[in-house]
Amino acid sequence: MKFLFGLIIIAAVILGSIFLYFLKLWVRALAARAHVSVVNLVGMKLRGINPTIIVDARIMALKAGLEMVTDDLEAHYLAGGNINKVVRALIAADKANIGLEFKQACAIDLAGRDIEQAVQTSVNPRVIDAPVQKTGSETIDAVAMDGVQLKAKARVTIRANIERLVGGATDETIIARVGEGIVTSIGSAATYKKVLENPDSISERVLAKGLDSGTAFEILSVDIGDVDVGRNIGAELQEKQAQTDLQIARAKAEERAAMARALEQEMKARVEEMHAKVVDAEAEVPRAMAQAFREGKLGVMDYFQMKNVQADTKMRQSIGGEEKGQKKE
Repeated sequence: MKFLFGLIIIAAVILGSIFLYFLKLWVRALAARAHVSVVNLVGMKLRGINPTIIVDARIMALKAGLEMVTDDLEAHYLAGGNINKVVRALIAADKANIGLEFKQACAIDLAGRDIEQAVQTSVNPRVIDAPVQKTGSETIDAVAMDGVQLKAKARVTIRANIERLVGGATDETIIARVGEGIVTSIGSAATYKKVLENPDSISERVLAKGLDSGTAFEILSVDIGDVDVGRNIGAELQEKQAQTDLQIARAKAEERAAMARALEQEMKARVEEMHAKVVDAEAEVPRAMAQAFREGKLGVMDYFQMKNVQADTKMRQSIGGEEKGQKKE
């Protein structure tokens, strides 16, 4: 009997605690003129919804002058949305005269975007650096048409575009496009001096490209914070090309020299071959004379007359060689 009485007391305490919990929420909502019936509060609990979050969100909205239906708040809660962020974003948008509907805010929240931060960025534009420091690169490097490298830094001012938050690209796309625009602008400059003289030309060309198309942001300005001169890429490439051309010329010269040496050796071999033929031909003369003696075609007087002619020829050649040597001296 005592055990049963104890169970009754425990059950009464639990039921009383639950009743006080719902009564407290009901009174708080009623005091804030955001009436929510007790039955509705119990139904929220049974549906797996935290009634405190719904009541607080409704009170916060009504105090800011916005009418919120509990069914809509419950539906967004059950869909996995963040009720408090949505309500705070709607209040901020209403105060800033930004047209933002409840369904649109819920869609943005369920899409994974921070709706509250998006509204804040729409009211108070955000400044981002290009390139982003976390990428490891401190500057955007590009080469002008004269071959000189320039290192640029930019600061991009963006504002959230509420209409394009669902499906729009993030700010990382903005940074990538701005970097591409800076590289294109510097690369199309005739000389690096023109870029240094007028850095605003980069901003003008980048903004003219409409880089915020298809993104969730609107680019307000692109400010070139710093432009430094880097390496002379063109001169380095020319130097490397000259070294390559020199190596090619040396290789071709070596090839021609080797061919000339081979031709020289070939000519020497031919001279030796011709000399051997001359010696061989001279050796045939005595044999031919002996044959002529045996056949009676050549007499002794003819032989001595030929010797005299040879001796006379050698003497004249000798005299002619001495006269040429004296003239040269």
